[in-house]
Amino acid sequence: MLAMRSSAALRFIPPVALMALIYLLSAQPDLSTGLGFWDLVLRKLAHAGVFAALTLLWLRALRPLTARALLAAVTVSILYAITDEYHQTLVSGRHGTPVDVGIDAIGIGAAVFLVRSGRFKWASAGS
Repeated sequence: MLAMRSSAALRFIPPVALMALIYLLSAQPDLSTGLGFWDLVLRKLAHAGVFAALTLLWLRALRPLTARALLAAVTVSILYAITDEYHQTLVSGRHGTPVDVGIDAIGIGAAVFLVRSGRFKWASAGS
């Protein structure tokens, strides 16, 4: 029984670790690649992709996949997107925007779509 609880607790490490990475990257004063327009495009794609991954990791941690787990994963991810953008307003050289929260939400929605369409069966697996 203890092994099962510890195994379940270990599933929470990946989403929390990704949240820590997001926090660390948001604390950097400048992440510019010098690619001009492509920097902007790649940065926005990264926003959506990272928050899609965060949502999938939370779904995996909260399995089995239920409506409640899905709602919890989406809620945690969107709230973290909001706090991430707020955090960026406190970092010199950075700024947080509601537009970026919207882009993060697109990634979260894409993750939900992938899971609901059956493309991420591991999110609902029992193990």
